[in-house]
Amino acid sequence: MQKTLEGLVTPFVAIVIALLIGAGVMLVTSHNPLTAYGALFSGAFGSTINVSNTLANAIPLILSGLGVAIAFKAGLFNIGAEGQYWIGSMAAVWIGYSVPGLSPILHVSLSIVVGMLAAGLWAGIIPGLAKAFVGAHEVITTMMMSYIAIFLSHYMLENGPMMQPGFTPQSPVILPSAMLGKLVERTQLSWGLVIALAACFIIYWLLYKTTLGYRLRMVGLNARAAKYAGINVPLHLVLALFISGMLAGLAGAVQMLGVQHRLYDSFSSGYGFTAIVVALLANNNPFGVILASVFFAALSTGGQSMQLVSGVPAHLTDVISGIIIFLVATKNIVQMVQKRWRKRHTIAPVKEA
Repeated sequence: MQKTLEGLVTPFVAIVIALLIGAGVMLVTSHNPLTAYGALFSGAFGSTINVSNTLANAIPLILSGLGVAIAFKAGLFNIGAEGQYWIGSMAAVWIGYSVPGLSPILHVSLSIVVGMLAAGLWAGIIPGLAKAFVGAHEVITTMMMSYIAIFLSHYMLENGPMMQPGFTPQSPVILPSAMLGKLVERTQLSWGLVIALAACFIIYWLLYKTTLGYRLRMVGLNARAAKYAGINVPLHLVLALFISGMLAGLAGAVQMLGVQHRLYDSFSSGYGFTAIVVALLANNNPFGVILASVFFAALSTGGQSMQLVSGVPAHLTDVISGIIIFLVATKNIVQMVQKRWRKRHTIAPVKEA
């Protein structure tokens, strides 16, 4: 419990410092920080509709953030969650409009499962196998696969096999049986929220209550020690990227079935990239991912209200996000330097003796 609380200190301090720096920028530019932040908070949580839309924006961040976090836990940097998000979206939408005659439960389940499997294989086959057997760095391979996925979607929608007849690059609307129901009417909040929260509990259980999770974490902490202990390191590297991709694909599938209902060319809002920030701020804790996702969703939702009420540009929220990333990353760098310093000064006296 104490370790968990200590892990929350850095993200909390980072957020406070970022908000204070943001307030300083507002003062320099002759804006009232209290008015601006009050409008931001009201825009994100000031009414049932605002809260619902904030939570709806948090859903893909929660699921994508979980995917990035589980890769981090295994010592992998899955920077290609954006591409996996697109692959999951394409697969789910294709099943959603092309498979008629299914009951709603079966149709939704099939769309989600196909989207997850497609994205998981996208992350696991080339980046995972390349990392496991030839040592190719996952940052390079996942990023390359991400761009391939994005341009593949352009092809599919721009006079491609998924384009709806007409001149607009978009897919057909998914069938009603494939749509996720709304939790709050006249908002974007769907049953995807329940799926996202369930995924957090499942990933927590997987990481901390199962043998597989222990092995994934051990590979992330020290791959050599894991190999010495008899763990199949290449297999678990592939599995980590496969699970990570599945979660990013689940984010895309839920977003399509619950909000978009069709695939648009260039529909993405950068959820896969923001997920990296979410995982860093949450310190890779599945429940911390929920809080971090809601925070960034609130910045996005409330930013427009802040601009309308106080005149502060909504892009200031991007500045705040960048400061948070910098502070969290600085903390990680300092910890790494301290660890190496202690190791060096612990080993040196032993050698002298």
